[in-house]
Amino acid sequence: MPGLPPLGEPFPDVRRIAVLRGGGLGDLVFALPAIAALRASYPGASVTLLGSPVHRALLAGRPDVVDEVDVLPVVPGVGDASGTEVDDAATERFVERHRARCYDLAVQVHGGGRNSNPFLLRLGARHTIGTRTSDAVPLERTIPYVYYQHEVLRALEVVALAGAAPAAGAVLTPTPAELERGAELLGRSGPGGDGRPVVALHPGASDPRRRWSPDRFGHLAARLAHHGVRVVVVGEGEDVALADRIVAVARAREPRRASLVGSLAGQLSLSDLVGVLASVDAFVGNDSGPRHVAEAVGTATSSVFWFGNVINAGALGRTRHRVAMAFTTACPVCGVDITQVGWTAERCEHDASVVDAVTLDEVWGNTREVLDGVLAARGERVGRDLDGGTQVDSSYGLHV
Repeated sequence: MPGLPPLGEPFPDVRRIAVLRGGGLGDLVFALPAIAALRASYPGASVTLLGSPVHRALLAGRPDVVDEVDVLPVVPGVGDASGTEVDDAATERFVERHRARCYDLAVQVHGGGRNSNPFLLRLGARHTIGTRTSDAVPLERTIPYVYYQHEVLRALEVVALAGAAPAAGAVLTPTPAELERGAELLGRSGPGGDGRPVVALHPGASDPRRRWSPDRFGHLAARLAHHGVRVVVVGEGEDVALADRIVAVARAREPRRASLVGSLAGQLSLSDLVGVLASVDAFVGNDSGPRHVAEAVGTATSSVFWFGNVINAGALGRTRHRVAMAFTTACPVCGVDITQVGWTAERCEHDASVVDAVTLDEVWGNTREVLDGVLAARGERVGRDLDGGTQVDSSYGLHV
């Protein structure tokens, strides 16, 4: 792959591999191509992910990805759980349990190594690879940690140290049960399905500053409904109120199409979410875990990003993906510079959106393009009698 270094010499006799990657959904998704590369290059080895509870939930029933997920203890900078105190005894038990497994290779793809490298070394693996900032302890083989690098490419560069080349194939494959459940939740199975395109919206993000206005999402949903597209809003926790606002705005804007806009926010398990995201025709959302999952399962995406995060987390391709970028460089409230590099950079206390400079027209245009592309690739041009009927012809897209 262009930009990646030559492959390192593979390690001999590797039977057990540990991969350290904590964090959220997106953090895991970014590591999956690297894990797949390890799987392909060391086909006889078992792979254990040292990750988070959400990683265990996402990978349940996917033995092709990893053999096991063990949830990290609360260790500053490694396994963090908000509001949970550090338990040194629990950490020691975790380390001893994994030392007893006698890993042949331990892989660190969790940040720059200040905290994660010392933790990885405690596992006692025969070989270690990972990233390293200038002040981090060394591993056997490392690459420099430079903040602005796409996380997928960074992880692939790490595993290249062990001779692992990128593998072909899907990043995350939905199970048949998830696809069936997704179609059921969207009403796309059985005689009740109306054949309309379906778009999922996700208005949330773990950092509130990365959230586009719910009112703009609502206007976008109204435009989609006006053109005969069904819209379903997804999310959890704080996203539920945002979803309710989106639905209310869209239905007020397009009352005759109100039935085309609905919400599943707060109603889905993680497995349900995977099924829904794999079953829709396109996804629209912020820089968030669900967006990264949507891309991983092969769904076309139209996203809203702060420009700096595009480097690390944006979609790499443009055939099925579009990214609308906000070039904000200062907090909209206090004016403090927000371009400091890295997750450890100090920030002000304000949560005002830094992506609201992205216009509705830009996101609409991007969404229209990816959805038209999806329909064209299937050989479909879906026409709509917007009063309720459905017809298929060769003249209608989302061009109007």
